Amino acid sequence: MAAVMMRILGLPTIGGAMRQSPTEAKSCARQTPRKGCVAAAHGHRSSSGMSSLATLPGMRCGRRVALAAPPAAISRRRGVSRAAAPTVASFNGNSGSSGGAGTRVLIIGGDGYCGWATALHLSQRGYEVCILDNLVRRTYDLQLGLETLTPIASIHERIRKWQEVSGKQIDLRIGDVVDFDFLAGVFKDFNPEAVVHFGEQRSAPYSMIDRSKAVYTQHNNVIGTVNVLFAIKEFNPHCHLVKLGTMGEYGTPNIDIEEGFITIEHNGRSDTLPYPKQANSFYHLSKVHDSHNIHFATKVWKLAATDLNQGIVYGVKTEETVAAPELINRYDYDGVFGTALNRFVVQAAVGHPLTVYGKGGQTRGFLDIRDTVRCIQIAIDNPAEPGEMRVYNQFTEQFSVNDIAGIVKREGGKLGLNVEVTSVPNPRVEAEEHYYNAKHSKLQDLGLQPHLLGDNMVETLLSFAIENKHRVNMDLIKPAVDWRKTGTADASGSAAVAR
Repeated sequence: MAAVMMRILGLPTIGGAMRQSPTEAKSCARQTPRKGCVAAAHGHRSSSGMSSLATLPGMRCGRRVALAAPPAAISRRRGVSRAAAPTVASFNGNSGSSGGAGTRVLIIGGDGYCGWATALHLSQRGYEVCILDNLVRRTYDLQLGLETLTPIASIHERIRKWQEVSGKQIDLRIGDVVDFDFLAGVFKDFNPEAVVHFGEQRSAPYSMIDRSKAVYTQHNNVIGTVNVLFAIKEFNPHCHLVKLGTMGEYGTPNIDIEEGFITIEHNGRSDTLPYPKQANSFYHLSKVHDSHNIHFATKVWKLAATDLNQGIVYGVKTEETVAAPELINRYDYDGVFGTALNRFVVQAAVGHPLTVYGKGGQTRGFLDIRDTVRCIQIAIDNPAEPGEMRVYNQFTEQFSVNDIAGIVKREGGKLGLNVEVTSVPNPRVEAEEHYYNAKHSKLQDLGLQPHLLGDNMVETLLSFAIENKHRVNMDLIKPAVDWRKTGTADASGSAAVAR
């Protein structure tokens, strides 16, 4: 499977890198017995590049990585300042609720945007965290010529710095959940009580670049999730799967969106059924397939699952990611991986008009990255029952694209920025004016206290973008992936820069 993905990404194949030998599996085995399992999953793929495997001498896929102190040369090469890094004594992160402290949590895709923030959030609160990542998210950037606004450190340096700052250790496994033998080895070795599965290609535009990206997205996301289901069934059927999906599964129906299920009456009979899905990209369709597969597995194998349909995430800072420069999260502003608010903030910071797609009436749910990590913790601490698939809509507020542009324009003006808003032809095929009212009470009923999009939050984001605007590549501002033009020829070279 690794070779297939490498060919799709246009990278050289690393022979045998994705399969762990029996000898290696034995050498990685833990000495203490494990029991119990809880699992969580998400619609965002892991974060570093698959090509990074070729740059890790002596590392074999599936081996637990022991991390020594990072050489100063690595930090200088990355451009990350090592001055005034907090020590464990000076890091006063608010531990908050820690109802599941001590729980073993496997975070698939833990080097990504949501995954990294979640790993630190849980580690700080006493959970025993292991990151599983094939490092492919960084390869997407290399493949398309993209770059995060923030100079993120390698996953190895990140984990070393976290241990230095917090005194807490995060385990690391390099490999791919599409390779079931590798995944099985991790399950048997780490034996997680929680599995947070962020390990999916998470961009709708990426899935619409060309045929190979569409096929890769569906294969990677659907097969990976099926493998996780089989791993739970085979090695611990009591595991709780919390699968972080997307609000995009629902589309924009002309009725209220319920949290996963809807009760209908038809010809004198009534039933409660999964809410109808109207996905709008090959990525969103992969998430729909995930939801159906998970629902099926809960029924036939009596697994426990929670599907978190997440809205659009914004922000870059959590209390843990600001503890040291090496811990900073990625911030995508391009037209492939950048989300609406994050893109508008960067556009305002560099003096580029805010690019509203079409009429701008597209309305979606939004949430702060700080609420994402809290929602994951809530889901882990409050598992579903065996045979149950719960669905929570994971967002805190809903806005139209025009609403978001107006907020950024107003707050930019307070900082002396001359922010203009312009309408550009919509590269997507979607309703630009529509009814939208999605329910989202279940997570708040379980204790979520939302961080709402107030003026201070937007001002903080703008200040952060202004501070880092020297890293912005202006060629990446405009959207370049058009839903109507998705073809069979490889389009990697033109996917990021509008012509």
